[in-house]
Amino acid sequence: MNPKADEYISNIPQWQQELKALRMICLDCNLVEEFKWSIPVYTFHKKNIVGINRLKESVVLAFFKGALLSDEDGILLQPGKVQAARWVKFKSIKEIIKLEPILKAYIFEAIEVEKAGLKVIKKKTSDYPMPEEFQNKLNEIPALKKAFYALTPGRQRAYILYFSQAKQSKTREARVEKYVQQILKGKGLNDL
Repeated sequence: MNPKADEYISNIPQWQQELKALRMICLDCNLVEEFKWSIPVYTFHKKNIVGINRLKESVVLAFFKGALLSDEDGILLQPGKVQAARWVKFKSIKEIIKLEPILKAYIFEAIEVEKAGLKVIKKKTSDYPMPEEFQNKLNEIPALKKAFYALTPGRQRAYILYFSQAKQSKTREARVEKYVQQILKGKGLNDL
């Protein structure tokens, strides 16, 4: 047991019981408890398998390569637009206890995924269709085009996905217009 994980759990009174239960499930699966990114992370041969964390209204058991799991029970959720990770959310200790055997099976499957050296094949930015309204703006303003392609691939994807989600052309145009200056400043969609 990692003392930093003890401290993390003890500082979250609202979810302490749930976090302790998830921790014991991970440790029962012979994973090594580490503390990374300010949360308890459980590893196998120094490879990240799962992490536990609290959200505002739940706790989660997050699988780093969850996209590669079979998810026969349909419990894995995709957090946002991430490509590899999947998590299971819990709002009570009862939910955790009920799913404990399934969670352990998923953890053991995740260990096998790691042993096999499997990797999540991530989409490249070029795999996402460029919204016409944004492409027109890039063609119209060379500095914008240069600034956009200087962004990290993740920031580029975030903009493309955000602009693409709008159903109407007028809304896509408004979104593009709103973020021109931010892109020119070299900032991502959610950067301040």
